[in-house]
Amino acid sequence: MWKKLEEEFACVFERDPAARSYFEILTTYPGVHAVLIHRLSHWLWNRGLKWLARMIATLARWWTGIEIHPGARIGRRFFIDHGMGVVIGETAVIGDDCTLYHGVTLGGVSWKKGKRHPTLGNGVVVGAGAKILGPITVGDGARIGSNSVVLKNVPPGATVVGIPGHLVNPDRRAQEARQAIASRLGFDAYGMTPDMPDPVAHAINHMLDHIQSMDEQIAALKRALQQQGIEVADAPLPALEHCELDHGEGPGEA
Repeated sequence: MWKKLEEEFACVFERDPAARSYFEILTTYPGVHAVLIHRLSHWLWNRGLKWLARMIATLARWWTGIEIHPGARIGRRFFIDHGMGVVIGETAVIGDDCTLYHGVTLGGVSWKKGKRHPTLGNGVVVGAGAKILGPITVGDGARIGSNSVVLKNVPPGATVVGIPGHLVNPDRRAQEARQAIASRLGFDAYGMTPDMPDPVAHAINHMLDHIQSMDEQIAALKRALQQQGIEVADAPLPALEHCELDHGEGPGEA
């Protein structure tokens, strides 16, 4: 019992630099209060004391501003930072070492019975105001950006931002290939994409894919012609590296 309580407090020290002492955490952290009360209400829920469990959860909501249904399953070392406005639905499942910030909703998109809330893997971090909706899965180590709305499964280790949520680090091999082309063209695709509207980033990524495919096809054609004894002269191509403007003296300047 004491070991579990020590775990609950230790994870706060790890993730909140404002925490100073065990006494401060125990008395002033609503996220910790909500989780500890949920452990009790969940225990009662699983033993058939549904009304009592719901009543305790309701009192916890009044006290902390955090609503956790007693049916939700929550792993170890779960931390809710600040906490106000957090809502966790009945069939939500949260793994170990997860962190939620204020205003997060793990909600449903259907009135049907059964699994209708998200499942979070281990080590997931959900930013303030994010909404994760439906019986989807967020993989281990994923990051959900603040105010994002996530409606589809998230692979492990991914970062999701936006409305609707989209991956900012999808296929790593494709991204590395695009980055190689982009650096030759004189800009940084990684630097541009997160700050640009989705349609623009989407179009640029496809242009980079198209350029790479054309380069590969031209190289294959040249090899085929050379095998037939036909020499192909290399036409001069413009340099693709950055060209800095000359800030030297202009015409007529002494």
